[in-house]
Amino acid sequence: MRVRTCAAQMRQTAWKRCATPPNERLAVAEKLKIGVLLSGSGTNFQAIIDQADAGLPVDVVLCVASRPDAYGIERAKAVGIPVLVMNREKYADAEAADAQIVAALKEAGAQYVVMAGYMRKVTPVMLDAFPNRVLNLHPALLPSFKGAHAIADAFNAGVKVTGVTVHFANEDYDKGPIVAQEPVRVAETDTLETLEAHIHQVEHELYPRVLGWIAAGRVSVDAEGKVHVAPAASTGSCASDPCTMGKYQGRYTMRRGGTSRR
Repeated sequence: MRVRTCAAQMRQTAWKRCATPPNERLAVAEKLKIGVLLSGSGTNFQAIIDQADAGLPVDVVLCVASRPDAYGIERAKAVGIPVLVMNREKYADAEAADAQIVAALKEAGAQYVVMAGYMRKVTPVMLDAFPNRVLNLHPALLPSFKGAHAIADAFNAGVKVTGVTVHFANEDYDKGPIVAQEPVRVAETDTLETLEAHIHQVEHELYPRVLGWIAAGRVSVDAEGKVHVAPAASTGSCASDPCTMGKYQGRYTMRRGGTSRR
């Protein structure tokens, strides 16, 4: 049984108050049911779990791991989330693999699919089953620095600002409709390792924030494929909108057990 801290209880109250659709401001937002796809350690998956525990109206109904040794499997088991484990042999036929994943997601009741470090390209089988409902996270400001080495590519290019993008996946790699972006300044003192740490910390805040927008019914895609995010209605009782909590105005450094700001 989990023990909530006072801070977690306060965040839960804030989510219930401000992440709710404007016409239902006095009611608790219905939880968004998501399936999470991952391939590795699952730190973004853990960030979603933690925020859900703190009151983010999201219910992870299934975790899909592309590799049997992905540590994200242990994270899912620790909190009782069902897991579908795939392997290299199953992905020999990518569309058949996606058909198996889609069937499991549908059976679990998933409304959205959230890729969290998923190192497989989804096929039309997945995209057609969840149109404009497959989210991906990219560690750069798309359309710049696409691909699997985005942080290193941005660092080596000498850019002064990079960041994180949340977008809907489509048939083109790293080209789907952009939902949200968060900039990260590259300091003169940054190394590749410190920049990676800053990027990942922003990822851990931005992804749950976007899921909160979706749960609140604030995200839509128009006929031209452009994403629109409706503003959060003010209740007059929030000092700040928790749906934008964690927006990085400064810089962060990683430490064991959390982060520190500088």
